Amino acid sequence: MAEKQEEPSNTQNGEPENAEEGEEKKKKKLKREDLPPFEIVTGERLPAIFFKFQFRNVEYSSGRNKTFLCYVLETQGKESVTSRGYLEDEHAAAHAEMAFFNTILPKCESSLRYNITWYVSSSPCVTCADRITETLKKNKNLRLTIMVGRLFMWEEPEMQAALKKMKSAGCKLRIMKPQDFEYVWQNFVEQEEGEEAKAFVPWEDIQENFQYYEEKLAEIL
Repeated sequence: MAEKQEEPSNTQNGEPENAEEGEEKKKKKLKREDLPPFEIVTGERLPAIFFKFQFRNVEYSSGRNKTFLCYVLETQGKESVTSRGYLEDEHAAAHAEMAFFNTILPKCESSLRYNITWYVSSSPCVTCADRITETLKKNKNLRLTIMVGRLFMWEEPEMQAALKKMKSAGCKLRIMKPQDFEYVWQNFVEQEEGEEAKAFVPWEDIQENFQYYEEKLAEIL
């Protein structure tokens, strides 16, 4: 997320040109300070335009500074229950992976088994990877598979170490194949009301980029 630029000011001696302008700036400052540290957007289906931009498995992810996480949560007990949806972090301070454990699955019941599959626009950061590792170590009844479109900062040694820890804790980390993108398109992306569902149209370099990231992940793990 780009840093906020200082608002241009026509002030002299630290005073605004008029009281109304000064009051307006105070309101803007107050609004910014009143914002929560982050906001998590949840839902069942994400807009197609977000999917096409955020999930694209490009090598250089310029401008893609959000995390989109689609999930399938299977809870197995006396009766099996499956839920699905998506999370999107609204501000840079938020991480959708953290939000999943805080809001979608805040507590793991020891009498239940959980099979979770995430389809994420990019792999987790170091902090989120560590949280995933800790959660899996504490909850042996939880199985997590993460399908990612891109690898995030994979050249960094700290990031590579965090991904290895996730694997050792039992997390299955995979690169999304073209078929996985199609699955997300069919199951998690909004379709226009009143229209037939549009077929998934793979982008030109989808297969080559999948192979590129799959090789990089294999080298790391």
